Amino acid sequence: MRSIIQQSVVLPARAEALFEMYLDRAAHAAFTGYPVEIGSDAGAPFHAFNKQISGQILAVVRPRLVVQSWRSVKFHSSDPDSTLILSFTPELSNAERGRIDLVHVDVPEHDFHDVTDGWQKHYWTPWRTYLESRER
Repeated sequence: MRSIIQQSVVLPARAEALFEMYLDRAAHAAFTGYPVEIGSDAGAPFHAFNKQISGQILAVVRPRLVVQSWRSVKFHSSDPDSTLILSFTPELSNAERGRIDLVHVDVPEHDFHDVTDGWQKHYWTPWRTYLESRER
């Protein structure tokens, strides 16, 4: 059976701005606190958190969708890459807030819990904190 992580978060910025931040090296590094290598074209390499995670951009549909191959250093060499899909849409109740829907497929069982928790710990919480600090 395929593993699937599904998460959604609403952040205090327009969906288009969140999309651009995710694909921009400087902005991505600013909200995660770590250097990142990322590009906005299919085939661009990706790594973050001191290369603890890596992969490649598979597809970008501006300004709404990012699809990546993705793996952590905890994946075994025999584990295939997982696939990460991020969808960026305006929050229905307030277009000044953006919603990110995440679907992360084929994370190996031995890393599933850490990856699931890692999205909240390493992305959603620091991203929200970063955005809220800029509002002040």
